[in-house]
Amino acid sequence: MAQCDECGEHENMPYNCRRCGGTYCSSHRLPESHDCPGLNQWNDPDGVFDSGFDDNVDQSGGSGGIASSLGVNTGAGGPLGYFRGNMTYVFLGLMWLTFLAEVIVLHVLQNAQLFQMLFVLEASNVEYVWTWVTSVFSHSPFGFFHIAGNSIALYFFGPPVERYIGSKKFAALFVVSGMVAGLSQIGTAMALGTAGGGVLGASGAVMAIMGVLTILNPNLRVMLIFPPIPMPIWVLTGGYALLSVIGGLGPVSGGIAHFAHLSGLLIGFAYGKHVKGKRRAPQQLGSGGGFGGRGPGGPGGPGGPGGRF
Repeated sequence: MAQCDECGEHENMPYNCRRCGGTYCSSHRLPESHDCPGLNQWNDPDGVFDSGFDDNVDQSGGSGGIASSLGVNTGAGGPLGYFRGNMTYVFLGLMWLTFLAEVIVLHVLQNAQLFQMLFVLEASNVEYVWTWVTSVFSHSPFGFFHIAGNSIALYFFGPPVERYIGSKKFAALFVVSGMVAGLSQIGTAMALGTAGGGVLGASGAVMAIMGVLTILNPNLRVMLIFPPIPMPIWVLTGGYALLSVIGGLGPVSGGIAHFAHLSGLLIGFAYGKHVKGKRRAPQQLGSGGGFGGRGPGGPGGPGGPGGRF
C-alpha cells in the first residue's frame, strides 16, 4: 500500500505521475491537482511540449529560445525531454564520466599539470573559472571511496528533492551550491593562511540537497550505511555538521573540506526554508525509477588543501 504524496491518503492502487515521478491517490493523480513541478517549474502550462530549457513554446510543439534556434528538439519526444525529472541521474553520469577522464589524464597520460588545470579548484589559479564547475564533478582519482560515497548520497537524496522543486531548479541548486562550496573553502583557507592545495568533489552540492531535505521533513527516516543504523535525517545531517565544525576548527582537517560541507549545508537550509510548504514534503527516499523511467520526459567534496569533499 502506497501513500499519496499530496494528502497522505493510503492507496492500494496508486497513480505515478509521469511528469514528476510522485505517487498520488485518484483525487490528486492529475498534475494540476498536485501542483506538479513538471507544469510549474518547466514553463509549460500544459506540461506537454516544453522541456524547461527554453522560455517559450511555439505552435508546432517545439520550444523557442536558443535551443530551438540551433535546431535542437527540446520537446517531450526529443533527446532533452529525458532530462526532465532525471537530472539526478544526469549528474551521476557526469560525475563518473569526469572520474574516467581524470584517470586517463593522471594515470594514462601521466600529466599531473593538466589534471590540476582541468579538474582542481586552486587558490593559486582561481581565475580558471572552468574549474569552478569541473571541480564539482571531479573526485579523487586514487580510489573509489570518494566518488562512491557522494554517488550513493546523491542517488538516494537527490530524487525526492528534484521531484519537490523541479528538475530545472534542482540543477541550479546542485551546480551553484557546489561552486559556492568550493570557493568558500578556498576563501576560508586563504583567510586562515592555509591555502596551498586544491579542492574537488560533489560533497558541497550533496550537503545542500541533504539540507533541503532536512528542512522539508526533518523526521524522514534514513539509514546510516556503516554501520546500518536507522535514524531521522536531522540526526544524520546534524552529525555531519558537527563533524565539519570540529574538523574545520581543529588543527588537522584530514584532507576534507569541512568549510565546503558547511557552506553547502547552509545553502540547503536557506533554500529549504524558501520552498517549504509549497507542496507535501517527501515522505520516503527513493531513486524515482531510474533514468528515463518515472521521469516526466522519459518513455516509461571539494577538499581542503590537497584534499577533497
